[in-house]
Amino acid sequence: MKKSRLEAFSDGVLAIIITIMVLELRAPHGSTLADLRPLAPKVLSYLVSFLYIGIYWNNHHHMLQAVERVDGRVLWANMLLLLWLSLIPFTTAWMGENHFQPLPVALYGVVLLLAAVAYYILSRTLIRLHGPDSVLGRAVGSDVKGKLSLGLYAVSIPLAFVQAPAACAIYVLVAVIWLVPDARIERHLASPRAEDR
Repeated sequence: MKKSRLEAFSDGVLAIIITIMVLELRAPHGSTLADLRPLAPKVLSYLVSFLYIGIYWNNHHHMLQAVERVDGRVLWANMLLLLWLSLIPFTTAWMGENHFQPLPVALYGVVLLLAAVAYYILSRTLIRLHGPDSVLGRAVGSDVKGKLSLGLYAVSIPLAFVQAPAACAIYVLVAVIWLVPDARIERHLASPRAEDR
């Protein structure tokens, strides 16, 4: 089946996720800069989460540009990804509301880890459908960046109970790693037979 409905549905869900997150930011009752200070943790957690949703949207888009079709397994793998991404507004709000306390920070990491696992499953499901020699299969290769991200999330979750700011720093580090769209896919889309570099 064609991939266009999956892309449109995913884009809509991600747009709703961003909308839900921004609705959690309430304007202060005062009109001075000092009145904004208590909102800093909420705004900071929102910005990190907005960045994550943007990264997922961007890389999801690139991944789907590298394939021609989807099947039922791909649809369910995509729904699994959207499930975990849809929990980001809740964990974002809880983390910001509680000023980055250990449990909310750890739960945020759990959601990020599960979203990364779901993204990995989606990419592998697409590769299985199109073959390891497909544009996506060659571009993703052994997916060192994806596996590194999973490892960093796994470390950050227990770390949140000992040193929550360090766990948050890991979340930001992983976001920075993925900030630039996956050049491997862009390279293979421009030249489908280009070798991995």
